[in-house]
Amino acid sequence: MRGRLLLVFGLAVLSIAGPSVASDIGRLPVTPFATLPLDVRHPESLDVDPATGEIYAGTFDARMPESARNNQVLRFAADGRLLAQRRFGPTPLTGVTFRDGHVYVLNFGASKLQRLPARFDADSPIEDVATFAALSPPAPSTRRIDNPDGSHDTISFGSQGFPAINGLVFDRAGTLYVSDSFQGAIYRIAKATTCRPCTIDVFARNPLFATTGALPFGANGLAFNADESMLYVNNAGDGRVLRKRMPDGAIDVLADGTYGADGLLFHQGLLWVAANQIDTIVALDEQGRVRHRAGDFLGVDGDGTPRGLLFPAAIAVQGRRMIVANLALPLTAARGDEWEEDVTRWNLVQFDLPDPPPPAH
Repeated sequence: MRGRLLLVFGLAVLSIAGPSVASDIGRLPVTPFATLPLDVRHPESLDVDPATGEIYAGTFDARMPESARNNQVLRFAADGRLLAQRRFGPTPLTGVTFRDGHVYVLNFGASKLQRLPARFDADSPIEDVATFAALSPPAPSTRRIDNPDGSHDTISFGSQGFPAINGLVFDRAGTLYVSDSFQGAIYRIAKATTCRPCTIDVFARNPLFATTGALPFGANGLAFNADESMLYVNNAGDGRVLRKRMPDGAIDVLADGTYGADGLLFHQGLLWVAANQIDTIVALDEQGRVRHRAGDFLGVDGDGTPRGLLFPAAIAVQGRRMIVANLALPLTAARGDEWEEDVTRWNLVQFDLPDPPPPAH
């Protein structure tokens, strides 16, 4: 009997692992794109103006003391030349996105959605759009885990009520959706480019948006599929890609095993996931099957920049290539255990996008 159980378990594992193994056709190679200025570190968020190819990058500089921090939004030309820098000071930034001639920025440290003109310079005004607050209750409800032996576990989440705004995505109507990594929520701001004042609604709240993982960020990157019938949500700490049918459908798991699932982008039928804790970009189809992998960590160059991918946190499409931000952020207090500690210059990298998959019949 024990042998039969082991055989059944082994076949079950193979049935789960098989599609991913079979579809991995080799890593797409990653090459350098742009190096950040000497005084700027930890690029965490990216977007592209599709008309000009200009690239926007926001930084997550959370060093102590706060006076050492130098958070900025950077603007690069399509070929990687630095065009402008706008300082935000000690408050770390997370999501950035381009929309209607402006760059929208999630100021994580200030709990605000802000914006500045797309052609900003060092003195361009930073405008407050909306301010996020603690939810009541501050943590989502418990999550039940069913175990193979028939038992179950219950996870209770804690939260101090800090709105950890992280990822953002616009729909075609101009509604903005924002993830909260600590309070396990997705917010919605209708007509975010024109509302005055703007109202923040809690669009969805679910224990699947929270985590007890070693990486303490739950709901993270957001993306819509082509017809906006599905909203995809990364859970970084759980290494999961979740999905919610719009507007009122249930939330379930599309894919597991993408530990550190951070930046998220839907492009030509594929869902691209920046898996920051395995230094890889993964492309999933809409059934959750791995179709491509890009990059790997290849060391730190003599000039202090990561070679390949190191804690990739954000992705953006520019024509036929993908731009990736290497956050390269040390997470532990120990010394000598993370390659991120050796980085002294931070960078953006790139890879050529594969041909899109053929249309489904």
